[in-house]
Amino acid sequence: MAEETALADTGAGRAAAAGAGGDGGGKPDAAVVRDALGVGVAVGLSGFAFGVTSAGSGLTLWQTCALSLLVFTGASQFALVGALAAGGNPLTAAAGAFFLGVRNAFYGLRLSQVLALPRRSRPFAAQWVIDETTAVALAQPTRRAARIGFTVTGVTLYVLWNLTTLLGALGAEAIGDTDAWGLDAAGPAVFLALLAPMLRSTTERTAAALAVLLGLGLLPVLPAGVPVLAAAFAAPAVLYLEGRRRGGTRDDVRDGAPDPVRDETRDVPAEAQQDTAREDKTREEEADR
Repeated sequence: MAEETALADTGAGRAAAAGAGGDGGGKPDAAVVRDALGVGVAVGLSGFAFGVTSAGSGLTLWQTCALSLLVFTGASQFALVGALAAGGNPLTAAAGAFFLGVRNAFYGLRLSQVLALPRRSRPFAAQWVIDETTAVALAQPTRRAARIGFTVTGVTLYVLWNLTTLLGALGAEAIGDTDAWGLDAAGPAVFLALLAPMLRSTTERTAAALAVLLGLGLLPVLPAGVPVLAAAFAAPAVLYLEGRRRGGTRDDVRDGAPDPVRDETRDVPAEAQQDTAREDKTREEEADR
């Protein structure tokens, strides 16, 4: 299992920590475990909301539990059952969930460098590559701490998420009208709480704002699930405009008016400049006398 690989061989872990930029005296293991448990427990409990929402959208108990066991990415799961509950086409709903889950592949590219897990354990660890485990792992100062944070968060979240999904699906009938409770908002709220601190640059904030406008603006006119797909085009659109803006700035600098003083100095050979400097110094000394 990935947790056994990540926590095994303490000496090798310390050496990896030193190689990752630490000196072996980074964040204490207990502090990493505490933070990871906090994230895992807090987010894992929201699986109850997914179980209730999924059952309310018409999925059976086994279908609901299979989603949490096999898919295990909350945003995609909520998007799928939300689109189905709104009467959307199953293929469209699945496509929206798929594109939301694609981000985990990019997380995996980064985590493969940070964690550097043995090849045999990577298929098991891949199941836990989600927003929460990535956030905890990347926040650590050393490779050893990143492995511990990733493993503890993954184990805690996977167990609690699936357990609370089962409880939520079983208790859906007792709750009654799930829409009245607004439990379907729990997943997006958790996702936004994780995403907000990562929006540091103007470009990132602009892309996020445009995605929100596209999603909300197209919601009344497009079938359920399609606005999510349309909102995904916000990022490439903003990046394209940002690239054009930077390219235009470079062109303006390149095509700007020449500096006559700088051009004149550039055309003078180095030896001639030195001779001129010596002559100026000589004239100053004579003037002082």
